[in-house]
Amino acid sequence: MYAYTDFDRQFVHARAAQFRDQLRRHLAGQLGEEEFRPLRLQNGWYVQRHAPMLRIAVPYGELSSRQLRQLARIARTHDRGYGHFTTRQNLQFNWIPLSQAADVMDLLADVDMHGIQTSGNCVRNITSDALAGIAPDEVVDPRPYCEILRQWSTLHPEFAFLPRKFKIAVTGAREDRAAIGWHDIGLQLLKSDAGEVGFKVLVGGGMGRTPVIGTVVADFVPWQQILVFIEAILRVYNRYGRRDNLYKARIKILVKAEGERFVQSVRREFASILERDAGGTEHLIPQAEFDRVARHFMLPDGVQARPGDDDITLAGDVPLAYQRWLERNVHGHRLEGYRAVTLSLKRAGQAPGDTTDAQMDAAADLADRFSHSELRVTHDQNLLLPWVRTSDLRQLWEAARKTSFATPNIGLLTDMIACPGGDFCGLANARSIPIAAAINERFDDLDTLYDIGDIDLHISGCINSCGHHHSGHIGILGVDKDGSEWYQVTVGGSDGSTLSGAAVPGKVIGPSFAADEVPDVIEALIDTYRAQRAPAERFIDTARRIGVPAFRAAADAVRRTTAQAEATA
Repeated sequence: MYAYTDFDRQFVHARAAQFRDQLRRHLAGQLGEEEFRPLRLQNGWYVQRHAPMLRIAVPYGELSSRQLRQLARIARTHDRGYGHFTTRQNLQFNWIPLSQAADVMDLLADVDMHGIQTSGNCVRNITSDALAGIAPDEVVDPRPYCEILRQWSTLHPEFAFLPRKFKIAVTGAREDRAAIGWHDIGLQLLKSDAGEVGFKVLVGGGMGRTPVIGTVVADFVPWQQILVFIEAILRVYNRYGRRDNLYKARIKILVKAEGERFVQSVRREFASILERDAGGTEHLIPQAEFDRVARHFMLPDGVQARPGDDDITLAGDVPLAYQRWLERNVHGHRLEGYRAVTLSLKRAGQAPGDTTDAQMDAAADLADRFSHSELRVTHDQNLLLPWVRTSDLRQLWEAARKTSFATPNIGLLTDMIACPGGDFCGLANARSIPIAAAINERFDDLDTLYDIGDIDLHISGCINSCGHHHSGHIGILGVDKDGSEWYQVTVGGSDGSTLSGAAVPGKVIGPSFAADEVPDVIEALIDTYRAQRAPAERFIDTARRIGVPAFRAAADAVRRTTAQAEATA
């Protein structure tokens, strides 16, 4: 993991002290709400439906046990005892009184954390593959580049007030587990035939009202030049992006409107920056700086490949629950003798991504005991242990069961993504958490879940798409209908992973449904899949083969049944 330098620590503590003074003046009436609003937003403080919400950055998903324990402390002493991990590798608190905000910022700074640029029209938290640095299919470790990007973009004076928020995702693996096609900039690390490292660059992806997959604007940018290329993209966006219409301000709208003219503008700006660099290296990433950062991402002390220590052959008396956990929650590793293990945050009675202070402490204990004190926050709102010895898997499973982290549902229907929705967010049209709970209750049988197999279910409470409903194999979107909560359902979306295929938005299967109809609709879609699937065929493959009409017919049958029941009542 990246370890803060003295400069880094002075920076975040100075930022916390600056925020304390701003907050003091605001609470004293010396800074009005309009003056204070951009200051709090730049530090991750929103005002939500019921209380302030703090969004904390977990850069490219890496988290230490010490940091997680501090988050548990904040949840316990300043919030209502829990936090919420998001799809963009952040953590959110929803109930911290504004009067305590400065104290929380100090606590975060004490463990090298902050909320800088988790809000506002700037470059947001850099995200990546939760398996970065350990994935068997990895071509290049993206973490040093993510850290360089983080440092470069933090409080960048030229890009602090972009037309709209800006999100960058990076992957270094053959499989895209970072959903790069859905980001304002998506970066895929590659190696040329000569072994040179560079980036394929996608621009203009995004969800919201207009779901768009990013456009490839460069097939190979040498790694030394990637900051220059991103600077060129941001300059063109800053210059020509819409500022007169909030709904048309994202870069995806500019890319879609301008097409090849946008690409040519970026290339001209890129060439211009390099041309003005008389020495040829002023704007490039120096090798010495890359090496300095990369040293932070060496193997943890004591971690080394262990040939012959990679066998997880099961004896006949092994519990079925353990076998299922090995199948679902344990993942391959680039080092022989090691595995990555997902700690499931999806459990009955708890919203997807939520975790209590006690659960945070317990996860930190597991990280200390089994994963060299390191965890990862995943895109699917779970936690992952990256350095687990194969020989420790049985002990880890037993310990994880005691703390409710061993649910063997990773990749299954109940491992759903959901935003907090209308229970907390002032932007939401409808609640997400009750819908997630109702679906969980409907599909609470593990045998049924295993028969259904791999499927991505994503729920958003509004068109801002924080629950990534567009990329779900089944997507659920909360909509406002005459002041009531209704839900639109889509089928066939993809985040771009190998399981899901090329990134694509799902297709709407018809008019929206009332909240109490949604579990029946999901069950009807699943029944349609189970009736029409070919042997070993996954939901997404069946959906693409048979198309939307078959699922629409199943959903319409639910609608007719509801109407008949209401007419009879």
